[in-house]
Amino acid sequence: MHDTRQRRLAAQAASDRILSGVRPATMREHLAELGAGADLDGQPDYYGDGPVAALEERVAELLGTEAAVFFPTGTMAQQVALRHGADRTGHRTAALHPLGHQEVHERHAYAQLSGLRSTWPTTEPRNPTAEEISALAEPVSTLVIELPLRDAGFVLPSWDELVAASAAARAVGARMHFDGARIWESTPYLGHTLSEIAGLADSTYVSFYKSLGGISGGALAGSTELAAYAGVWRHRYGGQVFQQWPAALSALAGLDRVLPRLPEYVRHARTVAAALAALPGARVYPDPPHTHQFRLWLPHPAQALNEAALALAEKEKVWFVAGWQETEVLGVSRTEVTVAAPGLEWSAEEIVEIGERFLHAAGALRD
Repeated sequence: MHDTRQRRLAAQAASDRILSGVRPATMREHLAELGAGADLDGQPDYYGDGPVAALEERVAELLGTEAAVFFPTGTMAQQVALRHGADRTGHRTAALHPLGHQEVHERHAYAQLSGLRSTWPTTEPRNPTAEEISALAEPVSTLVIELPLRDAGFVLPSWDELVAASAAARAVGARMHFDGARIWESTPYLGHTLSEIAGLADSTYVSFYKSLGGISGGALAGSTELAAYAGVWRHRYGGQVFQQWPAALSALAGLDRVLPRLPEYVRHARTVAAALAALPGARVYPDPPHTHQFRLWLPHPAQALNEAALALAEKEKVWFVAGWQETEVLGVSRTEVTVAAPGLEWSAEEIVEIGERFLHAAGALRD
């Protein structure tokens, strides 16, 4: 498994063209990029000042909140957000989605470490509606909306649905928390600014590496009261790190260089999705994509598709679409497509032409 991963990374790094994702950077390349865009003659942070404080101020300004607190991981930040809601409302239950990050990817940290429990307003592959929130059978401290809901296919509600959900949460006495790890690329679909979106919530979590290309970390934004609480619990959870300047500088670079380009990525993702959907047996969802990421299904085994992607990269230095996984339907596999800067170079015609070669290789490998 380790050898396969290293082979894949090497092939992707050596590719001249990449449709899905970005070229993996070495540590030297990361450092060179930091040196090109930041004042490295300044002093590093000391337990959260310097570049970390500058990043927090920048995020608060972008989201229109009173304050923001840097966290080394999103799992830690989201636990603090849910704990804050429970402490302030007296309710130990949070309204989550079964496909949400807290349930699928954080090993139920909110329950294991904070003693909270969850209820699900809906099990549909979308965020809950205002009607479902109003129909909750018990009081909840926090309602979590993931923007976009990644494990449902990077899907977003409409702006009107989001406004209604926010009002419904407040009507039942709950705080609204946005899991906005990918909120940066949600603005085109929602048709509103980051500050307008975050203004519908009591707290918003953002990630610096999932879309912006940062090294690690995220931030929890909201009121000054939330920030004070978050600072205390960040320390208690072990997140008060001595120096985090590389992560902070890379996040600031992402806000400067990548954030302005995300609407362009989202627009081109629609072209890429339409071209991929034209391949034999292909299906994309959502159609058209809500962000610059979407899901793709093909009627081939995952191993054959992954081997075909690797062979294409190693022979032609073209990285198409990889990361295939089996589905519950025998012989049908699924992956996630991410259209970033390298993907902008691809026309629909090129995608179809290379996609057909990719599928031919996958079929030959299967046979």
